[in-house]
Amino acid sequence: MPLIEIRDLHFYRGDRAIFRGVDLDIHRGKITAIMGPSGTGKTTLLRLIGGQLAPDKGTIKVDGQDVHKLSHSELYEIRKRMGMLFQSGALLTDISVFDNVAFPLREHTVLPESMIRDLVLMKLQAVGLRNAKDLMPSELSGGMARRVALARAVTLDPMMIMYDEPFTGQDPISMGTLVTLIKRINQSMGLTSIVVSHDLEETSAIADDIYLLSDGRVIEQGTPDALRSSTSEWVKQFMEGLPDGPVSFHYPGVDFGDDLMNAGSKR
Repeated sequence: MPLIEIRDLHFYRGDRAIFRGVDLDIHRGKITAIMGPSGTGKTTLLRLIGGQLAPDKGTIKVDGQDVHKLSHSELYEIRKRMGMLFQSGALLTDISVFDNVAFPLREHTVLPESMIRDLVLMKLQAVGLRNAKDLMPSELSGGMARRVALARAVTLDPMMIMYDEPFTGQDPISMGTLVTLIKRINQSMGLTSIVVSHDLEETSAIADDIYLLSDGRVIEQGTPDALRSSTSEWVKQFMEGLPDGPVSFHYPGVDFGDDLMNAGSKR
């Protein structure tokens, strides 16, 4: 049984359809990548899974529970089992690295400070930043901040972790470090991971399964190797980074010639 089951998902922002009948499974212990052009709702999907947004139609089940039928207290409990790595890192700027990682433990447990200290040091050691525990977020590089955020995301030993564009803005060394950490932590902690990313090469290197989204639907799903050998024009355009194809280079609307002819009548 998949950890996350999404069936017939519909979601709208005003009149615009973000999802139009999406079916998607996230399997336990695997790294699943959600990919597609900008504006296809990848981050929105993470928010729907976490219960921050509600679908207009369809169901999202996490560990057998329909997320959007849970009470406030039940949703609070299941969220404690979900780790989240935001694109910005979202560290608390006024407290140290140590206190950032300790924050979930102090918020959600009654553990003594001595045990919290040991757990925090273990998580920071796992991401290579134990000796940076006394630094402030403003003293960290972008890659270091992302690693501290990862340590914080796994502090409560969640069943799953969601990564929102984890590689954005990283130099090659930091990117390689994050790729290795995501894979290593997923294996060592027995996690289920969802990675939303535009970085095809790095994501394909660690993903067990990839879902490609476009126009509100799942266009293709499979292993990285299966997608590379796909005959779909849409998949080929995305995997090879072609500027034009099923996803048009130009924003849809009035024909250019017609627009020029009407230039004098209105803007």
